[in-house]
Amino acid sequence: MSILRQAFMKFWKLELYWKVFISMGAGIVYALVLGEKAMNVAPLGDMFMRLLKMVIVPLIFFSITSGVAGIGENKSLGRLGAKTFAYYFLTSMLAIIIGLTLTNIIQPGVGVDINAGGQGFDPSSLSQPGSLGNILIRMIPTNPIKAAANGDVLAVIFFSIVLGMAITALPEKQYKQVHEFFDNLFQVMMKLTQGVIMFLPLGVFGLISQAVASTGFELFRAVGWYLVTIATGLTLHLFVVLPLVFWLLTRINPLRHFKAIASAMATAFSTSSSGATLPVTMDCVENRAGVSNKVTSFVLPLGATINMDGTALYECAGVLFISQALGFDLSFTQQLIVVITAFLASVGAAAIPSAGLVMIFIVLDAVGLGNHPQAAIIVGTMLAVDRPLDMFRTVVNVTSDTMGAVIIAKSEGENVLSEI
Repeated sequence: MSILRQAFMKFWKLELYWKVFISMGAGIVYALVLGEKAMNVAPLGDMFMRLLKMVIVPLIFFSITSGVAGIGENKSLGRLGAKTFAYYFLTSMLAIIIGLTLTNIIQPGVGVDINAGGQGFDPSSLSQPGSLGNILIRMIPTNPIKAAANGDVLAVIFFSIVLGMAITALPEKQYKQVHEFFDNLFQVMMKLTQGVIMFLPLGVFGLISQAVASTGFELFRAVGWYLVTIATGLTLHLFVVLPLVFWLLTRINPLRHFKAIASAMATAFSTSSSGATLPVTMDCVENRAGVSNKVTSFVLPLGATINMDGTALYECAGVLFISQALGFDLSFTQQLIVVITAFLASVGAAAIPSAGLVMIFIVLDAVGLGNHPQAAIIVGTMLAVDRPLDMFRTVVNVTSDTMGAVIIAKSEGENVLSEI
């Protein structure tokens, strides 16, 4: 017993990604040895998925409300704020378009046979909006509490944004009190989300065992193509799209910028957290790229909260992959919902490792696939390969933030990157 206990303690002290890889291997072996009997550990995966879904609504509500309200701390920076949000919107939408295009071209989920249409799932539950106007109308809740209870995440996100904007309009004393209240609750949800993610290895073990026992290795082939699709999209965005946007708006060689932020990129890759990387990011941009403290103190903390290009690309492509694997061909309007929700969900993604895997359920729910009986199995298999993608996503997120800071500083007349 003591040997098993020591082995368990050593396992639990490993980095999360090692625990996930070990759990994935253990799940495969378990399913191969026991066959269909391996389904007896499926409740582990089901419980983990329920834990993830449990934190979605409160996490995005407090995250977005606190983030938007935080803009009120810089009320004198109206012009700077407009430029910052315009840049965030541009790069996030470009990332989403890349993910959408690549997933439609490569179609990594097509051909997977996991009895997608069976097990009592009603295809009519898929969201079928008639127009862009209907999508926008659907975003406005008549009852925010009811929207939260029903998991209508688009409506929750809209209400969070307008509530945060209303908080910024309060007198100074009330503003500080209310903002501090929502920020503290957001920190609580961050801790709770991190606690849930600690059980990821158990969830992966249960979900992988279930996937192999019920579908064999066909799903893993599709996940391999999914990995290639996401990695290709992130590479294009990091080394083609962002440098092109950077050069067009600054006329500065992007290589000079990459040299200036190299340590921030390395930290982002190793920590998988744009929040944890923020001190290094600010040091690089301020002391290496020559951006003023006025710009860095506004653009970078805000970017670490709401500018998630890599996460937006991942969520969009991930949901399309899941729909393909389930055998559903999403229409143009359904894909439009995916685009809008992926952007809004990336705004609400916490700046912690693997937060994107929580947010992918938001986009699934938006098109009506959140309750599909096989969706959790596919998501669980995606989680097994998420760590390297999460590291890459964070590099993209942080690089986008830093380029935005330099672009905005340049537009304000600052002499940036003059010594690189």
